[in-house]
Amino acid sequence: MYQLEQPIYFYVLFAIPAVIVLFLLVLAWKKHAQKKFADKDLLKKLSPNQSVFKATLKILVISLAIACLSIAMVNPKIGTKLETVKREGVDVVFALDVSKSMLAEDIAPNRMEKAKQLVTQIINSLAGDRIGIIGYAGSAFPQVPITTDFSSAKLFLNGMNTNMVSSQGTAIKEAIQMAETYYNDEEQTNRVLFIVSDGEDHEGNVAEIAEQAANKGIKIYTIGVGTVQGGPIPIKRNGILQYYKRDQNNEQVITRLGEETLKKIAAEANGQYIDGSNTQEVVDTVTAILNGMDKKEFEAKQFTDFKDQFQWFLGGALFLLVLDVLLLERKTAWVQKLNLFNEGDK
Repeated sequence: MYQLEQPIYFYVLFAIPAVIVLFLLVLAWKKHAQKKFADKDLLKKLSPNQSVFKATLKILVISLAIACLSIAMVNPKIGTKLETVKREGVDVVFALDVSKSMLAEDIAPNRMEKAKQLVTQIINSLAGDRIGIIGYAGSAFPQVPITTDFSSAKLFLNGMNTNMVSSQGTAIKEAIQMAETYYNDEEQTNRVLFIVSDGEDHEGNVAEIAEQAANKGIKIYTIGVGTVQGGPIPIKRNGILQYYKRDQNNEQVITRLGEETLKKIAAEANGQYIDGSNTQEVVDTVTAILNGMDKKEFEAKQFTDFKDQFQWFLGGALFLLVLDVLLLERKTAWVQKLNLFNEGDK
């Protein structure tokens, strides 16, 4: 197990292509200047020990030094001690709508990104709970099994998008049924399912499925993402708008928040509907809901001792910088003797 303390410093790696481009520009400028000064044969006589290979090697060494320095600033940490710890919490599963209607931009930046932001902030507010994530559109699929590893869960959550399911629609029944399989601890009395959706195009008798879930001890809370006024569904490629989705009659589709559907689902499963427009209010509401529930104690294995590893990369960077200073741009005598490029034959 590892942790990255300051991943923002990976941006230092962008200095490497900048250094390489600068080196190529200087090399081109030197060749151009040398052509004005003398022809190629005369230059070889004037500077017989000049080595392009050595100059390239120096740039490679500098690039590696920058890479090591970047990783050192990120400060990777490796877990060295695995312990079994006791935690108290509830089992929380998030069912995230990934249908195309979630691309609507009636709530900034769009419904999909807003939904992921809400779930991320809720996870950040949790303590000893276990979480799982399900995605659904025309069908449901497991994204993250029930776990205490919040970092991995957020990583997989961040990768969710509306292209994950080829069949469109909103199979919320399948999502609820799949959530039932996530609760693998029979002694856990509090089982919570948060459905994050715009509430549109829910298929079948969802209320009946929600009632069945409630009978199994699952409380369903719905979080509505979008506005009642709604908006068109933009179809983009590489971040550039191509067109807005249209129906069979070539009319522009306007998708609206289906609050009534979401409220009905929550009511049937002893839960509550939450307006997802304000992130902080959602987090506060969820925190209050979970704090009011009985916590179950369970054991979990986790790394409790992490050691800094930056010193290895910092040492490597310093070594490479010293090596770069010692490397001269002249040809090495023993390399010349090898005559790898048959220079004496010309």
